[in-house]
Amino acid sequence: MTLIPVILSGGAGTRLWPVSRESRPKPFMKLEDGSTLLGKTYARAVACAGVAEVLTITNRDYYFQSKDVWQAETTGRVPLRFLLEPAGRNTAPAILMGALMLRAEHGDDTVMLVLAADHLIQDVAAFADDVAVAEMLAIQGFLVTFGISPGHPETGFGYIQAGEVVSDMRGHRVAGFIEKPDLERAAAMLAAGGHFWNSGMFCFRVGTLIEAFAELAPEMLADAETCWQASAAKCSEAYCEIDTASFAHLPDISIDYAIMEKSDNVAMVSADFDWTDVGSWKALADLVEPDEAGNRSLGEVIHVGSRNCYVQSEDRLVATIGLDDLVIVDTPDALLVSQRGQCQQVKEIVRQLKASGHASYKLHRTVARPWGTYSVLEEGDRYKIKRIEVKPGAALSLQMHYHRSEHWIVVSGTARITNGERVMLIQSNESTYIPAGHQHRLENPGLIDLVMIEVQSGEYLGEDDIVRFEDVYGRSQNA
Repeated sequence: MTLIPVILSGGAGTRLWPVSRESRPKPFMKLEDGSTLLGKTYARAVACAGVAEVLTITNRDYYFQSKDVWQAETTGRVPLRFLLEPAGRNTAPAILMGALMLRAEHGDDTVMLVLAADHLIQDVAAFADDVAVAEMLAIQGFLVTFGISPGHPETGFGYIQAGEVVSDMRGHRVAGFIEKPDLERAAAMLAAGGHFWNSGMFCFRVGTLIEAFAELAPEMLADAETCWQASAAKCSEAYCEIDTASFAHLPDISIDYAIMEKSDNVAMVSADFDWTDVGSWKALADLVEPDEAGNRSLGEVIHVGSRNCYVQSEDRLVATIGLDDLVIVDTPDALLVSQRGQCQQVKEIVRQLKASGHASYKLHRTVARPWGTYSVLEEGDRYKIKRIEVKPGAALSLQMHYHRSEHWIVVSGTARITNGERVMLIQSNESTYIPAGHQHRLENPGLIDLVMIEVQSGEYLGEDDIVRFEDVYGRSQNA
């Protein structure tokens, strides 16, 4: 049997705004140790025995960021493949499309280990042991889920009721799934025992899952097979792009509702590993060690007379005086202040920002691109100043702007610049001027990061004023 972890990395993580944003969501957030949730997911995936490759199912926009995380945080000893969604359609379409891809490439006996990119599990050895149990159950023909022993009554998770023990293994048949309960019912289930939090992780043979769809959701399977036929031609060695038009016909539904809750062939592994669904600032704060007053801090923070507060600051000092039970998250362009118990309402802030068209629901001041990053340092009427960082060997597209001209000043590294008909090398403390309407390109031919300052001037400075003539990353006109 071949074991292939399938990592779902598509959520926007709106409850962790202002750090998690649409262009760089929760899986890419830096944790206290400098790693990311996606990076830790990759690391524990490859730590499982017998892994042949890792498949990441994500949005097209996150392809290059995900590749960067893989290269930075894993040994790369197994291949990484991607299945790229044109838009999010929930977990059932994503997992089913992944199963069809794996069946085409590896066969029905392939065992899928479905993991979420935004869970945190510290005990990787215990996780690998539990995966081995789940894999054996999957080989026996079960659809396997992982249950987490509840440490307290929780209303934010669904529950699994464990049934009879399966064979002599540490697994149970699933007697039932329970929707997110109210506090009274959650407390009753905790007291009764035999109930587990639904982790949203799964393990099954590709053939078993597809057979379940054929029985329980045949129309969805038919639409997915049509979509796969249209998508297979878009596969390369690195990734497959899902066909946009046919993917839109698949319903927006979770794998739990579509299959798991309807099947009588579901088993659960009672997890021995730790597990955190990092779904809110309260959950993230609980990962940080408190001081004597219960305050938890990331970054440069001073507390005077404050208690039970969580403060995160990226690049400046934050001081609190006499505060109690607050969450404060400071980023270069947005500040969040919330009562600890109201953190779930952050998604309402994002909804309002999106409705008003405010850029901060989507973009950070520092924006990731396939070639590196840019940061907006200052902007005003008819001008914008950026810091641009280009990775070694990377290149921006050959492009042109209608409404703005640009001055480029090299801070460190070497730049190869195409400016109209000229191609030149620019060193530190040197500069060039790009008039509006000129085709131009910026490349880093060196072995170290290229850092530049770009000064834009013109009547319109929006990011959509760009015409691409060539792009090594295959991006669309305004991506």
